[in-house]
Amino acid sequence: MFVKSTLAAVAVLASLAGTAAAPAPAEATKPAPVVVGQPLAQAHAHNDYEHGRPLFDALEHGFTSVEADVWLVDGELRVAHDREDAQPGVTLESLYLDPLQDLVRGQSHSVYPNWDGSLQLLIDIKSDGESTYAAIEQELAEHRDIMSRYSHGTTKTGPVTAVISGNRPLATMQAQETRFSLYDGRSADLTSGMPAGLMPMVSDNWTKLFTWQGVGPMPAAERAKLRAYVADAHANGYRVRFWATSDMPGAPRDAVWNELFDAGVDHINTDDLAALQQFLTARGA
Repeated sequence: MFVKSTLAAVAVLASLAGTAAAPAPAEATKPAPVVVGQPLAQAHAHNDYEHGRPLFDALEHGFTSVEADVWLVDGELRVAHDREDAQPGVTLESLYLDPLQDLVRGQSHSVYPNWDGSLQLLIDIKSDGESTYAAIEQELAEHRDIMSRYSHGTTKTGPVTAVISGNRPLATMQAQETRFSLYDGRSADLTSGMPAGLMPMVSDNWTKLFTWQGVGPMPAAERAKLRAYVADAHANGYRVRFWATSDMPGAPRDAVWNELFDAGVDHINTDDLAALQQFLTARGA
């Protein structure tokens, strides 16, 4: 009996000693501060959220446009390519809006120091367009001090400009007198006459419009088509972006990037941040 009591007492004392000696719970580790690179006007980070440090990796490589796919799930704007990968807490706000707000506050109201441009946040709606867009607008309004804003026919440019892609509720956006989002058009919209204050950019699938994938010289007819397309867009005040361009390292990708650059395409799409940074820097962008 004595032995059992003694052992129990020792166990309690050891437990208390262990409790007393245990360190206080550490606060959640914050990501290391981002060291931004030199801004590159044509650099667009496709599926940016799939990098090790979403947003921050892109900014360190000088990207001025980043893309996030969003799903409205249980009231959260979750960032993921597929619905089954949309995790609680991994949201548009946590990955992009809050970090951008903090960064702008520390950079004299600019994403990049002494830069007068606006970072494009391309938000690709994957879930229902109307409800997801409404949630996006509500969240952007909570970060209004950094966002570009359209109001009664005039767009005031802020440090960050949100552009809606994917399931875009065009009629709803057209009817709004004020909004924090702009519309990502498609090639069919080039001649639509939509104002740039609503649709600042026209994007489309490269393979739908062109057959050339970078192997051998670009056919003269396709080069002429590309340059006419860009010229038409620019004449209407629209920027140009293509997705599904060759993005595997090698000569074909380099050839495509050179043609896009030479044609004046405004946003070159890639998952390879370092390679596009190196390419654009070498081209004197």
